[in-house]
Amino acid sequence: MLDIFSSETQEPTGFVRVAAATPVTHVGNCPKNAEQIIDLMRHAADDGVAIVALPELSITGYTAADLLQQPFMLREAEIALENIVNMTSTVPVIAIVGMPIAAAGRLYNCAVVISEGEIKGAVPKTYLPTYGEFYEGRWFSSPTANTPSTITLGKAEIPFGTDLIFTCSDQRVKFGIEICEDLWAPVAPSTFLALQGAQIIINISASNEYVSKDAYRANLIKMQSAKTISAYVYTSSGKGESTTDLVFGGATFIAENGTILARGERFQQSAHYVTADVDIERLEAMRLKTSTYFSPDTQNHPVRIVPVSLRGDLLPDNINRVFSRTPFVPSDTEDRAANCAEIFNIQTNGLAQRMIASHATKAVIGVSGGLDSTLALLVAAKTMDLMGRPRTDVIGITMPGFGTTSRTHNNALGLMQAIGVTIQEIDITASCKQHLADIGVSESDRSVTYENAQARERTQILMDYANKVGGIVVGTGDLSELALGWATYCGDQMSMYGVNAGIPKTLVKYIVKYVSDTAMTDKPRHFLKDIIDTPISPELLPADENGNINQKTEDLVGPYELHDFFLYYILRFGFGPERVMLMATKAFEGVYTRPVIKKWLATFLRRFFAQQFKRSCMPDGPKVGNVSLSPRGDWRMPSDATAEMWLNLLEDL
Repeated sequence: MLDIFSSETQEPTGFVRVAAATPVTHVGNCPKNAEQIIDLMRHAADDGVAIVALPELSITGYTAADLLQQPFMLREAEIALENIVNMTSTVPVIAIVGMPIAAAGRLYNCAVVISEGEIKGAVPKTYLPTYGEFYEGRWFSSPTANTPSTITLGKAEIPFGTDLIFTCSDQRVKFGIEICEDLWAPVAPSTFLALQGAQIIINISASNEYVSKDAYRANLIKMQSAKTISAYVYTSSGKGESTTDLVFGGATFIAENGTILARGERFQQSAHYVTADVDIERLEAMRLKTSTYFSPDTQNHPVRIVPVSLRGDLLPDNINRVFSRTPFVPSDTEDRAANCAEIFNIQTNGLAQRMIASHATKAVIGVSGGLDSTLALLVAAKTMDLMGRPRTDVIGITMPGFGTTSRTHNNALGLMQAIGVTIQEIDITASCKQHLADIGVSESDRSVTYENAQARERTQILMDYANKVGGIVVGTGDLSELALGWATYCGDQMSMYGVNAGIPKTLVKYIVKYVSDTAMTDKPRHFLKDIIDTPISPELLPADENGNINQKTEDLVGPYELHDFFLYYILRFGFGPERVMLMATKAFEGVYTRPVIKKWLATFLRRFFAQQFKRSCMPDGPKVGNVSLSPRGDWRMPSDATAEMWLNLLEDL
């Protein structure tokens, strides 16, 4: 078999397809159980699975009880294992199966790894439950310092122990194993396996069912995968286990860093499995970025590396993984509302503390009638409520210029009046004309000078007005604009506190809508609805012949949903052009063609690198998510770094 990252057949995708499988168990009938396992392995291989996990003691049945100690049963289990190995020698899948193994006068509850017609190793269970309904201490022993490190199983001597990490030939994919109760222990063996490099943890289990246990089990799996920054593949016994006192539901889960990727239905009456494509590259990137991902105790838990081979035919087009088009925006309505509420609280509390610390009497905001300034205005108004001050301490200044339309102007005035802030209007047309004349720029000029003169004039007014009233200027620019540098240096790029600095453009409208729905009366809602529906524009060029917006930001720099997608995966995980193109092509299939995605990715990379100088001196603002561009927080980058390497690679894709 080829390694999944082999350059001989394809560019690396970084994904591994895994499966959690549950056969129909025949308690005490090893040959019959072997047939079930072989069948599941073949089906999983046909589905492109590289690693399939089967339940604890799946060869004998977990509920075989005292039969597990019978020499005849142990011999039959070993014969069944050899049969599985021989019958699947050409099946391109690694399987982890459960069986009892006698070694050095002790009986162990083990997970056995088989691949390519060979037994690769066996891992004994560490924690044996002997409480409540469990009696494992009656039959099995836990491994100790005297437990042999190798055993003879079948016709070969194989590695044996809890310290095994199974690794593909180029070290890119590594998995470790724990068994059932090991996960429930205060310190799970998987913790040390992950810290020593295993990105995938396999847990083969025989977990019975009772009321509320499934939710707790799911939370354990999610939490362990999050704490270890790993993929966690969990399978449990189901149909066919004895129901003398217990019922087994065949629970199956695949989690990745705290998120359940796949979950099987319990109590199925036939053999079944769930699959998921685990993102190894993402896990590795997160581990590299997490400075606390280590433990000085790992030196007391050395590991042995066991080479295995992984199939190499998981082509990019076959990756079965959904990539959200809006990774900053939760798809679930309740989750989205909860995020919006939390972000709005972070913004308001951040601004309140800044106003207290700076002894500011007023919050001064330039209100354009666009989404960003609307959100900043709502934050400022709520901040005054929080501080027990009148909303009139918020001074909203609308500054119509060359490109201001009646729609945005009316929305700005109407919203400010509806929420009860102080309104000021200062037309910048005459002052900008004078300034352009002073520096020798013609009125017919539509260059960047013409546009930036307006942005800088507005910022000057805001700063001076804030000085006049003893206030601070509340910035309105968002995270996406900071990433693209879509702001005028020493213009709207600058403020005294940027409340939107951590919020991407694709999320802004949802927060505005959340505040509108939960904290506003009908009158402001009328204006907020139209603001949400207004095209995004800096309004620095004159309106068209019908008085409508003539300068749409996304026509110039590209769709914000693409740029936010690029921003999230490049900054959050450090993905390069190949990976971002792969994911974006799948996520936006039917929306944007590959050439269009490639064009705007190139735009993003060029602008992101070239505009770092604006971010290097950005004002303070609250971090609200796991991606931030503050030079004092998440992102430090020299202003003269070059995008050439990234762009050259992108050009070759």
